[in-house]
Amino acid sequence: MFNAALRAVRPVVRSTRKSTPSTAFRALSTTTPRFSGPAPPSLFGEGAKAGEIPSDEQQATGLERFQLLGEMHGVEAFDLEPLDSSRVGTLEDPIKVFSLDTSRIVGCTGSPAESHELHWFTVKKEKNRRCPECGSVYALDFQGVEHHDAHHH
Repeated sequence: MFNAALRAVRPVVRSTRKSTPSTAFRALSTTTPRFSGPAPPSLFGEGAKAGEIPSDEQQATGLERFQLLGEMHGVEAFDLEPLDSSRVGTLEDPIKVFSLDTSRIVGCTGSPAESHELHWFTVKKEKNRRCPECGSVYALDFQGVEHHDAHHH
């Protein structure tokens, strides 16, 4: 859903960069783009009318709007459930951490839960990570698009 919302932003950004198209470009672009299905939700609110105070739905943008739209549809936008602390993850059977990105920050409190102080560390797709206190191993369960961050530096 989030990727669909991001795709909805691209036409808005492109429309803000309007320039006069050259005749050479127009000659090559004769086919209009075709989209199937309904348009994805926008990450930009429509704003309030003049003289009115906007609601959260009207003024929210970006991740805040994504979370708000999810709540309106009864879907939790962000996974806030704790990880499995009933066991200690091993190299052969690590605790899987769901992620749509190639890395995720994880907090470990030990097994059983709250058996040691909270330790934060980053789990990456390429390598499992071990908690320095209890030795529990965590592995990233990557479910995102493979090269979605290729434009980052």
